[in-house]
Amino acid sequence: MIRLKSAGWCLMAAALFALTLLPAETAKAQSSWGIGASYEMRDLDPTNGFGVRVQRNILGAVPIVDLGLRAHFSYFSESVESYRDFEAPDLESYDFGLAGYGGVNIGLLKPYAGVGLGSESFEAVQRGAEEREFSDNSIYWNIFVGAELSPIPFIKPFIEYRFTRLFDDDGIDHRQNGRLAIGLTLNF
Repeated sequence: MIRLKSAGWCLMAAALFALTLLPAETAKAQSSWGIGASYEMRDLDPTNGFGVRVQRNILGAVPIVDLGLRAHFSYFSESVESYRDFEAPDLESYDFGLAGYGGVNIGLLKPYAGVGLGSESFEAVQRGAEEREFSDNSIYWNIFVGAELSPIPFIKPFIEYRFTRLFDDDGIDHRQNGRLAIGLTLNF
């Protein structure tokens, strides 16, 4: 009789433990976080850079549709032969922003699209006998399309194209640009 009571208590404790795990797993699926890094190429100088993103899926309970929010940061740096009337300047650009996106899970592939707002800073510095500097800060909107591949649930390689357009109309030649990002996102 004592053994049956002990076994009953063990079964009840195991059932309670399993019940406490189920809501935690459901909540984890609904609030999946991801952090990613990318190599980025854009169509204006500086042309090559790196990016970092932090994203959160907000509709993970639905298995096919995925909605989320993302914060991103990109940094570009390059020395070029000339820029405007600068000779051999060092160019530097960084931007950060927030975006909302939606995607559809099709097997191992998830195509997605989104829209966001951000801020970009650009600087050109000419060193040497005649030191000169030009800098500009702007707010922009962007749209993007991309696709993630999910061979392993926690590691997702991606490719993305983002089009950015600055809000202010001051005639600056870096007013809009497109970029291609290739990277990897780790989800937890």
